[in-house]
Amino acid sequence: MPEKVLDVEDLHMIYAGGVHAVKGISFEVKQGESVAIIGSSGSGKSTVLRCINRLIEPTDGKIFLKEEQVNTPHTDVNDLRSRIGMVFQSFELFAHLRVLDNITLGLRHVKGMGKMEAEEAAMSVLERVDMLDRIDAYPGNLSGGQKQRVAIARALAMKPEVLLFDEPTSALDPELIGSVLETIRGLADEGMTMVVVTHEIGFARDVADRIIYMDQGVVAEEGPSSIINNPRTERLKKFLSSLHEDEVVEQNDVD
Repeated sequence: MPEKVLDVEDLHMIYAGGVHAVKGISFEVKQGESVAIIGSSGSGKSTVLRCINRLIEPTDGKIFLKEEQVNTPHTDVNDLRSRIGMVFQSFELFAHLRVLDNITLGLRHVKGMGKMEAEEAAMSVLERVDMLDRIDAYPGNLSGGQKQRVAIARALAMKPEVLLFDEPTSALDPELIGSVLETIRGLADEGMTMVVVTHEIGFARDVADRIIYMDQGVVAEEGPSSIINNPRTERLKKFLSSLHEDEVVEQNDVD
């Protein structure tokens, strides 16, 4: 039986102004499992990830990483973020640093590695995401897809126990999405424990072991990836139908 890596219990997030973005959701992620969180904009998907990684503090609920509660006042947030990696939709690379230095920064200052050891680790993960030939480039000279693959390499370099992706392709031009999705697919095949918030429904269906559909701050349906083709609830059916209608409209606009 795979070990439980991440456990979210009765998570709530109420923003200033009274917006109840996340309303008591619970789920767990096992070792080597890929979980996709889908749902419309404003459903609370990204808020959940940001609570898990302590970018924002949940109003209520508990978050456990391998039996250790990590949303407590005495939790070392820097250590936590090395154990729970996060890849953002906007890359969050340091523009003044070369690709290699973007990767080694955390290894040297958080992990305490020496320069040579950090660079060896960085080269290894850059090879995994097919970016070894751009180690001396600055982010401003990379395409969006290349920036995202560097961001993935930076997260991988820390050897996290679970990797979170927050809409990793939403800021990319359509022709650049494929390479990033292929990189994430490769990580899933390697057995990386992942939670992916995504609007790429086909990718979620094909890569994720389990799907969580969020609607208005709650988990409206959860199950294996087959629920994309055979949704059980009317809420998920309506959501998937609206996506199909949007695709038809876009296709008509192209025609």
